[in-house]
Amino acid sequence: MIDITNVGTKQTQFLRCAYEQKRLAHSYLFVDSDESRALHTAYWLACLFNCTGENKPDGTCQNCRQILSGNHPDVLLVGPEGKQTLGIDQVRPLKEELAKSPVESSRRFFFINEAQKLTLSAANGLLNLLEEPIAPVVTILITNNSDQILPTIRSRTQIINFDNGEKPDGKTAVLLENGFSKDEIDELGNLEKRDQEIKYFYQEMLEHNSLALVSAHKLSENAKLVSEQRYILVRLKLLAEHDLNDPRKMGMAAQMLKNLIEVDKMRLSNVSLRNSLDYLALEWK
Repeated sequence: MIDITNVGTKQTQFLRCAYEQKRLAHSYLFVDSDESRALHTAYWLACLFNCTGENKPDGTCQNCRQILSGNHPDVLLVGPEGKQTLGIDQVRPLKEELAKSPVESSRRFFFINEAQKLTLSAANGLLNLLEEPIAPVVTILITNNSDQILPTIRSRTQIINFDNGEKPDGKTAVLLENGFSKDEIDELGNLEKRDQEIKYFYQEMLEHNSLALVSAHKLSENAKLVSEQRYILVRLKLLAEHDLNDPRKMGMAAQMLKNLIEVDKMRLSNVSLRNSLDYLALEWK
């Protein structure tokens, strides 16, 4: 649920000033380890622009209520919706809306949540949207890791950083760097047992142990959530990357990373996690 009181204080001050001076940019990149706060701030801006109350944005006028309920025709949101990636089919509606004039407002707002999950084709498809648009549109991309955003997109946006130089530590930072949202990290919970199971699976593959296939089935059966399934593959990649520094394991680690690239392709083609892990186990049988 959108909460326009849970926003970045300094960021809303900056955006209010730009709004009052009629200097809003046509595209922004909001960078925040807490993506929900950045998304709420994007909605705050849309409410500020459309609010009919005295204390803008009050969140209670008809326009604000429409926006916050997702029913305003001039405020559009796209996101992965639980998928691993944000593809061209999901951003195409924004491109189709680009040339249309606002319906009820004087400006439209397009929000792209978890923009770090944009596929290359989807990201390239957004470039026209991020150029100076024909219709009055403000596009806001939201990400927890600006390094995963194409330079061609970053250069076309005004970047607003919410973290104020503060970086998360430990495993949270690693997961954020690998495209997980804060909500997904919270969803994963305690990972100690799962980490151990993934490590056993990894070691069994390197040892060409037939038990790897049993471990693959166990891992896939226990990973019901999309975030859990993604975590298994990311953890395997991190284990392999670590072994690249060991001369004794370097060759095997490189081969494992090559296999994991194939698994990524399989997952993008909607191959199940079980079949993907089976492929890995059989490659190392």
